[in-house]
Amino acid sequence: MADETPVPASTPATSPAPVAPKPKTSSPKPKTAAKAAARTPKAAPKPAAKAASAPTKPTGVPTHVAPPKAPKGTVVDVSGLVLGRSASLIAKRLLGGESIIIIHAEKAVVTGSRASVLNFYIANRARGSVRSGPHYPRYPDRIYRRTVRGMLPHLKTRGKEAFDRLEVFIGCPAELSGVSHQSLDGAQAPLALRPALTLAEISRLLGARI
Repeated sequence: MADETPVPASTPATSPAPVAPKPKTSSPKPKTAAKAAARTPKAAPKPAAKAASAPTKPTGVPTHVAPPKAPKGTVVDVSGLVLGRSASLIAKRLLGGESIIIIHAEKAVVTGSRASVLNFYIANRARGSVRSGPHYPRYPDRIYRRTVRGMLPHLKTRGKEAFDRLEVFIGCPAELSGVSHQSLDGAQAPLALRPALTLAEISRLLGARI
């Protein structure tokens, strides 16, 4: 019988020792210069100083003002003139081919008794009906035109053309403020103890708002 040598017992396999994980370092990474510059607020750029020699832009006001246009007719101021006398003189000049512009029509006067004058214009205003007329004006410029028309043959071609050459204004328009005007000799109202009625007063009594 062969010699049996004792076989040493096999040693158990040893498992490798567990490796402990490396602790993470909590030290933050240094900020880069680009990120730091992006987070910092940028200062508003300063406006460049204007050159002293730069031309200034116009503010919208024209530097050249055109001279006022000349009126298309003779400017006549009827302030203090009698309505009937001045209207007859103007009608005669219109028939002669002249163009006339009347200003301050509200300052023309109507002579006579106040009661008779008011009754005359109130009766003219109330005559007829609202729908069929006749319609009498109540504003000074239209009353003056109506008076001149009554002294013209306005139903004929000659009278129509003459009447078209007449313009009447209340007050003085801005375009005629610097234009020389003239008056009418022989149409001034005579001196009286009681001043005559003006077309402005008559118009207010007829209901005009002036």
